[in-house]
Amino acid sequence: MKKYETEIRVIYADTDAMGIIYHTNYIKWFEAGRNEFLRQIGYPYARLEKEEIWLPVAAVTCEYKKPGRYDDVLLIQTWVKEMGAATVVMGYEIFNKESGELLVIGTSKHGITSPELKPLRLKKVNPALYQRLTEDLEK
Repeated sequence: MKKYETEIRVIYADTDAMGIIYHTNYIKWFEAGRNEFLRQIGYPYARLEKEEIWLPVAAVTCEYKKPGRYDDVLLIQTWVKEMGAATVVMGYEIFNKESGELLVIGTSKHGITSPELKPLRLKKVNPALYQRLTEDLEK
């Protein structure tokens, strides 16, 4: 399984009154990791939209391990965890880049749909993208 990496620096607005990263920001950073993952495999969201392939979020999990803080540089690792006929599950780990500490693990499950939200069998409608998503699939 290949993990794709994205870096984010925590800004002050990302923290709560205790100076700790506000919990919902991790979900936003999962999306940032997913966006960069798709860009790195040659299928940024803009391309998918032109090809009328949508990836609406169906579910998200997030397990908090350690707190991150203002000005930390975070390393977001993103990969394909599971692939169905018309769904994909992405895996995420977010680390403090400097210390190497694991802060969060999570997943997001996405339908693969048309703009009308009708399921698409990706293997049929875009075999090249299907192959890119499955070639590094977590075993």
